[in-house]
Amino acid sequence: MTKTIDYVKELTAIPSPTGYTKEVMDYVIKQVESFGYKAKKTPKGAVMVTVPGLDDSKHRVVTAHVDTLGAMVRAIKPDGRLKMSLVGGFTWNAIEGENCTIHVASNGKTVSGTILVHQTSVHVYRNAGTIERTQDNMEIRLDEKVSNEEDVRALGIEVGDFISFDPRTLVTETGFIKSRFLDDKVSAAILLDLLETYKKDGTQLPVTTHFYWSPFEEVGMGANSSIPEETVEFLAVDMGAMGDDQQTDEYTVSICVKDASGPYHYDFRQHLAALANEHNIPYKLDIYPYYGSDASAAMKAGAEVKHGLMGAGIESSHSYERTHEDSVKATQNLLDAYLKSPLVK
Repeated sequence: MTKTIDYVKELTAIPSPTGYTKEVMDYVIKQVESFGYKAKKTPKGAVMVTVPGLDDSKHRVVTAHVDTLGAMVRAIKPDGRLKMSLVGGFTWNAIEGENCTIHVASNGKTVSGTILVHQTSVHVYRNAGTIERTQDNMEIRLDEKVSNEEDVRALGIEVGDFISFDPRTLVTETGFIKSRFLDDKVSAAILLDLLETYKKDGTQLPVTTHFYWSPFEEVGMGANSSIPEETVEFLAVDMGAMGDDQQTDEYTVSICVKDASGPYHYDFRQHLAALANEHNIPYKLDIYPYYGSDASAAMKAGAEVKHGLMGAGIESSHSYERTHEDSVKATQNLLDAYLKSPLVK
């Protein structure tokens, strides 16, 4: 578990809003090749590692996504502040007050800033606390001496530059992991740790398995392509959603039975639940009402597979998130049990 948490810290430290994932994919490639695997990068930018199994006639795909929420520069305001266009599904209040970085495409430099509502000062604006946060009044205050549009453009900043948010990753003495982008860098870390362990231990998987890190999940078109034709099972390892009417918590692995795309394959989720019971892994079954995954993206693209979804329970998803080491451990243990199990009947 210590290694998995280390990977979480390293992954969250790499800016990777959807569409700006080359650096994090290069990190994944470097890690898996250091273990002794061969990595393949797809035209869309995903990374895949194929682990031959005893049975090579039917394959599995297991995915995690490394793209995150973020933003892009939408406009440069006359006063030198920036307007944003959101990348991914989240609310403006979830990023208010957050430090951020503008990745300047024209010169490769970065510029730091802070995301604020325009009417921030309570000493000036009566409606500072009540005004609706929208694309029109949320802006970035740059940490540069700028006072107009020309000053900003002199820094090289232009419409379309990517914006990443400070992850603020913190692991507490009580085992909680607090950070942005635990969705889905916890799962990406688990895949890395399992691959490293399998190589060190000489583990032989029963079925040829493709470990797939996808770069476009947050915008709904994640691991929906480059799926080997021999694939019969597709498991997305993502986050378990918490909130009212949810069973998912921060201490167990969550097995999704249905999300916004519809039910997941019944036999597959029964297989996962049976493995959890067999190995004494704490789990919860749950429905995620406003949610999609790499697996649901694959199904919409026409993949002829059994599809499943599981993951660590993540509190305050798409905001400043939190989980616990217990949930990460349960998720890793269930994934390990699944990868060593026979195909779903």
